[in-house]
Amino acid sequence: MALKIRSKRYQQAAKVVDVNKRYTIEETFDVLAKFPKTKFDETVNVAVKLNVDPRKADQNLRGAISLPHGIGKSARVIAFVEGDLAEKALAAGAIAVGGAELAKKIEDGWLEFDKAIAHPSQMRHVGKLGKVLGPKGLMPTPKAGTVTEDIVTAVKEFAGGRLEYRTDAGGNIHVGIGKRSFEKGKLGDNLRHLLQHITNLRPTSVKGNFVERVSVAGTMTPGINVVVESQQV
Repeated sequence: MALKIRSKRYQQAAKVVDVNKRYTIEETFDVLAKFPKTKFDETVNVAVKLNVDPRKADQNLRGAISLPHGIGKSARVIAFVEGDLAEKALAAGAIAVGGAELAKKIEDGWLEFDKAIAHPSQMRHVGKLGKVLGPKGLMPTPKAGTVTEDIVTAVKEFAGGRLEYRTDAGGNIHVGIGKRSFEKGKLGDNLRHLLQHITNLRPTSVKGNFVERVSVAGTMTPGINVVVESQQV
């Protein structure tokens, strides 16, 4: 098997970070700032390895979170809602609203949106879209906060970059917490908020350490291992 050849930029960055060290949150973003930059504004990604078994229902974690300083991008949001709330959803930032007619539009192939939110009363229309939206990760669910009576708040938060997360088969959560152009303090705030949120999700059935490993990386950079200590979150 041929070894993957890293770019010169990546190799330069690799000289800055000690792979055997776990950095404090402050140190993590000091190191990230020293990495050579690309021509685009890289996303800052976080990988959190949890001591969970996703095959068990109570340990298959899923939800949504808004970070203190956003994530540096917006999302195209649609809302399954009718009446006065539909007008309020549009004012809050939804690009399309409706009930049966919106569902029909999607059934006919329209998928130019990033997030779908639904009022519980509209699930009779949304439920028919499972085969279309499910494989693309766009199906509204209460657990992810995308089926809610508070449509206006949900539209505002998701349009502003609210994050959805879920554990993968290996018990990892992967999310972006901002851009490299963010101030280091803002990235630190976002990471602390995320780790505190995840810590609060600890299932009662988990024994021993819950958060086992945390790594931060830019889109084109090596990972930086972050020390996992309760006083940091």
